[in-house]
Amino acid sequence: MEEASDYSIVWVTAPDLKVAHDLVKEVLALHLAACAKIIPGIESHYWWQSQLESASECQIVFKTRKALMAALGEVIQAHHPYEVPECVSVAMQAGLPSYLQWIDQETDQSPTNA
Repeated sequence: MEEASDYSIVWVTAPDLKVAHDLVKEVLALHLAACAKIIPGIESHYWWQSQLESASECQIVFKTRKALMAALGEVIQAHHPYEVPECVSVAMQAGLPSYLQWIDQETDQSPTNA
């Protein structure tokens, strides 16, 4: 494994599979992430407008470069149905060199690199 401080994992929730698939297609079409995993059937509990809420949602996990996180966030904000969508990132600590190179190759075509 090698140090991976230039890479991030971005977590986004979606209200259902259709929205999750649409968001993934949009982000991947722009090469803002190398891949995305959709995890259906998560249960979220949260405060919203002073009310305790719960919902069944999908979790999307994107793998990307830190340099693309702002653009990825803008796409999520523009296409997400929630007023305040969850879009948070965590830094990768380490990864296999071949995997990190693959992320570079697949995201090198993003409009932010043009």
